[in-house]
Amino acid sequence: MGKASKDKRDIYYRKAKEEGWRARSAFKLLQIDQEFNIFHGVKHVVDLCAAPGSWSQVLSRNLYVPAKQSSDCKEGDLPLIVAIDLQPMAPIEGVIQVQGDITNARTADVVIRHFDGCKADLVVCDGAPDVTGLHDMDEFVQSQLILAALAIVTHVLKVGGKFVAKIFRGKDTSLLYCQLKLFFSQVTFAKPKSSRNSSIEAFAVCENYSPPEGFKEEDLYHLLEKVGTPSGAGDLDCRSGWLEGPNKVYIPFLACGDLSGYDSDRSYPLPSSTDGGSYRSLDPVQPPIAPPYKTALQMKKASSHGAGADAIKPSADS
Repeated sequence: MGKASKDKRDIYYRKAKEEGWRARSAFKLLQIDQEFNIFHGVKHVVDLCAAPGSWSQVLSRNLYVPAKQSSDCKEGDLPLIVAIDLQPMAPIEGVIQVQGDITNARTADVVIRHFDGCKADLVVCDGAPDVTGLHDMDEFVQSQLILAALAIVTHVLKVGGKFVAKIFRGKDTSLLYCQLKLFFSQVTFAKPKSSRNSSIEAFAVCENYSPPEGFKEEDLYHLLEKVGTPSGAGDLDCRSGWLEGPNKVYIPFLACGDLSGYDSDRSYPLPSSTDGGSYRSLDPVQPPIAPPYKTALQMKKASSHGAGADAIKPSADS
């Protein structure tokens, strides 16, 4: 598929390049903010699983850059944005990059040091595993990633703060909802208009962080297990089946984004060139600087060259 064809079939992919976003996912965070106003009053924010950096760009343009350009804002009052990922990414104005593992408690200590001992007002996470196409498997792995993000949230998020994370909708969504409700008084699952209808992706928008009284971070997983063990501590069958029937949980689900805006599942005609020529597709704003597949491509290239050399090597019998 050519670049122009993808530009035609995916309007948000094209708009992301035109507006300088590193990925189309930037529009998802923008549309979530339009609905929930998650950026209001935010001074300290953490972006988990940040690479390639489109959500960090949104945070920079909506928090750091306006404050920097304001005549009333002093140097020490600028919002602080910390982006965390195992993979490095190209610099973004006003964003402090931490190359680390979100499942490691030391990463939380690094974040708090950058905030001078303060905690975050907002934590966002657009991370997702490599999908297999098996929805049950993908949903389970994604839910484990969210719980890993929740582990660092309990260390770095202040009481009353907000947490936004990507989820995959499936049969155990009710269980995840109840687990998040342990820590947030308001949890809504949202579907931005820039997210394709064909995708099981949605976003958990968690507001007003209020952990249980006496909660200790090291007790997180023991506490989460209790949500899936209604018959007592001896029952470790952590499934959401018991949340059906008379115990059914109704999850607030909201479509967000301008309903009259672009449809992510529709093809749009390409704009005509200003000089009357044919449409020219733009290159991505920022290609990955160290993608995880880079080593695999190098190994494949080396093996293909080696196979070619063996093919032209004369045999001993010739």
